[in-house]
Amino acid sequence: MECTPDFKIRVLLIFLAFVHLGHGFYLPGSYPHKYAVGDVLNMKVNSLTSIETEMPFSYYSLPFCRPKEGIKDSAENLGELLMGDKIENSPYRFKMYTNQTDIFLCQTKPLSSDETKLLKKRIDEMYQVNVILDNLPAIRYVQKDGVTLRWTGYLLGAKTADGYFLFNHLKFTVLVHKYEEPNVAHVMGTGDAAEMIPSGGHSGSEAPGYMVVGFEVEPCSFRHNTDSLKKLNSYDKYPASIKCDGSAPAMAIKENEPLAFTYEVSFVERDIKWPSRWDAYLKMEGAKVHWFSILNSLMVVTFLAGIVLVIFLRTVRRDLTRYEELDKESQAQMNEELSGWKLIVGDVFRVPTNPSLLCVMVGDGVQIIGMAVVTILFAALGFMSPASRGTLITGMLFFYMILGTAAGYVAVRLWTTIFNGNKKGWISVSWKVSCFFPGISFLILTTLNFLLWGSHSTGAIPFSLFVVLILLWFCISVPLTLVGGYYGAKAPHFEYPVRTNQIPREIPPQKYPSWLLVLGAGTLPFGTLFIELFFIMSSIWMGRVYYVFGFLLIVLILLVVVCAEVSLVLTYMHLCVEDWKWWWKSFFASGSVAIYIFLYSVNYLIFDLKSLNGPVSATLYLGYSLFMVLAIMLATGTVGFLSSFWFVHYLFSSVKLD
Repeated sequence: MECTPDFKIRVLLIFLAFVHLGHGFYLPGSYPHKYAVGDVLNMKVNSLTSIETEMPFSYYSLPFCRPKEGIKDSAENLGELLMGDKIENSPYRFKMYTNQTDIFLCQTKPLSSDETKLLKKRIDEMYQVNVILDNLPAIRYVQKDGVTLRWTGYLLGAKTADGYFLFNHLKFTVLVHKYEEPNVAHVMGTGDAAEMIPSGGHSGSEAPGYMVVGFEVEPCSFRHNTDSLKKLNSYDKYPASIKCDGSAPAMAIKENEPLAFTYEVSFVERDIKWPSRWDAYLKMEGAKVHWFSILNSLMVVTFLAGIVLVIFLRTVRRDLTRYEELDKESQAQMNEELSGWKLIVGDVFRVPTNPSLLCVMVGDGVQIIGMAVVTILFAALGFMSPASRGTLITGMLFFYMILGTAAGYVAVRLWTTIFNGNKKGWISVSWKVSCFFPGISFLILTTLNFLLWGSHSTGAIPFSLFVVLILLWFCISVPLTLVGGYYGAKAPHFEYPVRTNQIPREIPPQKYPSWLLVLGAGTLPFGTLFIELFFIMSSIWMGRVYYVFGFLLIVLILLVVVCAEVSLVLTYMHLCVEDWKWWWKSFFASGSVAIYIFLYSVNYLIFDLKSLNGPVSATLYLGYSLFMVLAIMLATGTVGFLSSFWFVHYLFSSVKLD
C-alpha cells in the first residue's frame, strides 16, 4: 500500500513534534503537569511501613486528621494491591508557589486507651508515614556521621526517657521548575495529578506554569496550646509562631488528651529537569561500591567460565576426533577396551524416573526464565519505572500468563521425546504444568495472607483480588498452557541418535556420592549473583528503590551462561564414569544454586535484619524467600537441563556406535 503525500506530511509533523518535545518526554511513568501560581496541590498518603515488621498498615488506622470530603482511595492497579500500597487522599492542601507557615490542620478527639496503646506500639516498631505529592514520595534527609542519608517518608514519632512523642508538625519543601513549554503543558497530566488540571485557561505568556520536581519533608514535635485551638478551623493561621526542634520532642502521647496537627510549606525553584526528578530516589548509598563490586564479579566469573568452557570443548573435541579417526575394527576394539561415556550408549536415553514431574518442572522453568528476561528487559528500557507504582509486578504477572504457551509447548514436546513420539498423556502434562508452580505459590501466599489478615495489615490481599487472581489463572494461564501443549504434541519429537537397550546397564560404584558434586556445583552460579542479590534484598526489605535493571539484565544473562556450562561439565563427568542417570542430576546441578540463595536469605535475616520484630514478620520473610527460591530453582534447573540434553544429543549423534 502506497502512502499518500498528505499522510507523509502528518507523520513528519508528528515526528518533529516529538523532537521538539524531546527534552520534556519522560518514557517511564508520568508526563509533566503544569501548575499555575495559586493552583491547589493535593497531597496523598500511602500505607504506613516499617523495616522491623514488614507489614504495612493503612494511614487512617491511626488517629490522624481526616479530609472533610471523606476518605477516597486512588485508582490502584494489580501490582499496587499485591505490594500492599493503599494510596488515599489527605487533608493537606498546598497552593503552587505560595509559601505558608503555621497552618492549623485539625485537633483530634481525646485519645482512647486503645488508640494510645496502638500509637505507642507503632512508634516502638519504627513505623514511618509515606506521603505523595504529584506522584513523588516525600523524601527526608538525615545527617549521620557526616554523611547525608536519604529516606522516603518520615518517622511516626519517637520514644525517649520521658515517654512517647508524636511528630505532629511537618515542614514541607516543594521543589519546582518553570515549565518551558507552557503552550502544551495543559494537555498533559500524571496519574495522580490528572484530576487537578485547572479548568481555567492559563496561557504561557500570562501565567507561567511550574512543575513539581522534588518533595521533601522534615517532621518535628510541637506542644500546642489546647485552649487556643478551640476557635480555629482547618487551614486557619495558628495564633503563635511554631518553632520546634526535631531533636527535642514535645507533643507527648497521653490517654484522654487530644492531638493537634499543623504544617508549613515552602516552594524553592531548582534547576532540575522533569526527567531527572527521580534521581534523588534512585541514588543508592554506596553507589561506587555497588558498581565496582558488580564489575569485579562479572570479570572474575566470566574468566572462570571461559576457562571451564575452553577446557571442556578441547577435551570433548579431542575425544571425538580421536575416535572418528579410527577404522571400524579399531573402533570395535576401542569399545571393548575403553570405559567411559561410549559404554553407556544403550542407556543414556533411558526414560528417567518421574518423567512427568521432570517435564512439568522444565515447562514451568521455561515460563519463569522467559518472564524474568522479558520483564527485566522492559524495566531496563524504562517502561517499568518506580514512577509508575505496581507496573513491575503487573508486568511480571502479564508476561507469566502469556508465556504459559511456551511452558506447555516445551513440556509436552519433551514428554513426547522421552517416550519416542508417544503423545498419550500430553493433556495431563499440560494441566500439571499450569498448576504446579502456580499451585505451590498460591498455597504459600495464602498461608502468609492469613497471617496478614490476622494482623489487619494492608499487605493482605483482599478476597476480591483473590477471585481476580484465580480467574486470571484458570481463564487465561491454564488455557494458554493447554494451547501450547497442543502444539507441542503436534510438533515432531526429537529423534534419539542411538537405541536404548532393554536391560539397563549396572552403574559402577563411585568413589564419592554423585549428588554431593551436584549440590556443590551451585556455588559457581551463586557467585555470579550474590552481590546483586544483596542490593535486591536491601531494596525489598529495607525500603530502598532498586532501578539498576541494566546491570541486572547482564547478571541474568551471565547466570544463564554459567548454569549451562556447569550443567554441561557435570553431565560429562557423570557420563565418563558410566553414570547414565544424568537427567535429574543435570537439572539440579544448576538448580542447586537455590539452596545457597536460601541460606543467604537466612544469613540476611540474622545479620542484616536484626531488628525484624516478632515471629509473624520472620515467617513472612521466610515464606516470601521460599517462594523466590522455588522460582529460581525451576528457572536455573531448566537452563541446566536443556543445555545438557542438547549436549548429550549432540555428543552421541557425532559418533557412529554399534
